[in-house]
Amino acid sequence: MTHESDKVIIVEGLTDKKQIKKVITEDVEIICTNGTLGVERFDELLYTYDLDNKDVFILVDEDESGIKLRKQLARELPHAEHIYVNSEYREVATTPEQILATVLVSKRIAVNPIFLV
Repeated sequence: MTHESDKVIIVEGLTDKKQIKKVITEDVEIICTNGTLGVERFDELLYTYDLDNKDVFILVDEDESGIKLRKQLARELPHAEHIYVNSEYREVATTPEQILATVLVSKRIAVNPIFLV
């Protein structure tokens, strides 16, 4: 089973996904890892979403578990681009929409212009 979008954003949780969905207008697949990834789960994601052939973006929280996940994903997906939220907000889910839209558009992801103030 493959997905049509050429872009994939990997996040930690459902609240992160919901926050991103609020601001983007592009058809982007958003994958929730729900924390750390085991080898089997990662392989399943790699195959299901064809991650080796997609534009992959990693957007995780700026806390201990997010940094650990980012390092793991960086090893497994060296072609992935990293998107960072300011550590002041710590979590993707609590990052203001305007800030999130700005970092997403900087990575060529279409966002609703009302958030680009």
